[in-house]
Amino acid sequence: MKDRMKSYSQALWISIGSMIILLFPLIVSQYYQQLGCVAGVYAILVLGYDFILGRAGQFSLGHIAFFGIGAYTSALLSVNWSVPFWLALPAAALASSLFGLFIGVPVLRLRGPYLAIATLGFAEIVRLILSRWDRVTRGVDGIAGIKAPTIGPLIFDNTVSFYYIILFFLVLMIFIAERIHRGKYGRLLMAIRENELAAEVMGIDTSKGKIMAFVLSALYAGVAGSLYAHLFSYISPETFDIEHAIVILYMLIIGGSGSTAGAILGAVLLTFLPEWLRFLKDYYLLLYGIGIILMMIFMPYGIIGLIRQLRLQVFSNH
Repeated sequence: MKDRMKSYSQALWISIGSMIILLFPLIVSQYYQQLGCVAGVYAILVLGYDFILGRAGQFSLGHIAFFGIGAYTSALLSVNWSVPFWLALPAAALASSLFGLFIGVPVLRLRGPYLAIATLGFAEIVRLILSRWDRVTRGVDGIAGIKAPTIGPLIFDNTVSFYYIILFFLVLMIFIAERIHRGKYGRLLMAIRENELAAEVMGIDTSKGKIMAFVLSALYAGVAGSLYAHLFSYISPETFDIEHAIVILYMLIIGGSGSTAGAILGAVLLTFLPEWLRFLKDYYLLLYGIGIILMMIFMPYGIIGLIRQLRLQVFSNH
């Protein structure tokens, strides 16, 4: 009986959530349509970050660099060579993945704070290159005129239509992530996260596992970067600074690391929350920061962890 009630409850919530997501851009203002698009892009970005931090337990702060590499790859292909979005996006994912492999091999030999510092340095190097290499990246002026996606005569040049493109890729990336997490590779990452030394003793190639996590994470960031570039038709180095790297970390921790639902919830919440608090004016950043600190202290497993605990208590009492 409990299992049946649990199944009915999950099906109900999934149906309600799916309906809200599908109808969202049709019932809100253009401003919130754009926020919904940004939340979708960040959800893909944080899903990728979860491979490194949530699943493999490696504290990296360089994820924002792969986001920038993907965005600039897609933007440059679109503006300079008129490459269509549907080819620019996989090219951006490939470029970010290659950088993930290139950086992951030497950097993932480090652990703990040393890994965090090394990846943070990589992110800053990428930001400086994007800011200073004027001949290619156009420096601080950024790249404008990034072309909208098209399918035949259809042009996806408004927030409503682009929302559904982002939603399509988000669903696809969720499907891929879940397949990986539930398979052999997902169990390998969990073993590394729980006890890397014990995993090595058991004969698991932990270096290969961590490198694969880095590459997958970079691939997701490349997809998100391409979507971001084409959403706004403009990018600049400011979007890919250290401040945004910290925000991505907050999104995953507050939503719930090691959880697909947590990654998505954290991305959506921290995209909309600053906008909801803007009425506080000068106090909004203060309260925003305090709220994040309190959530990290009292909900160490994120919002999803809290929901799971409450759900277990409810069903155990029936």
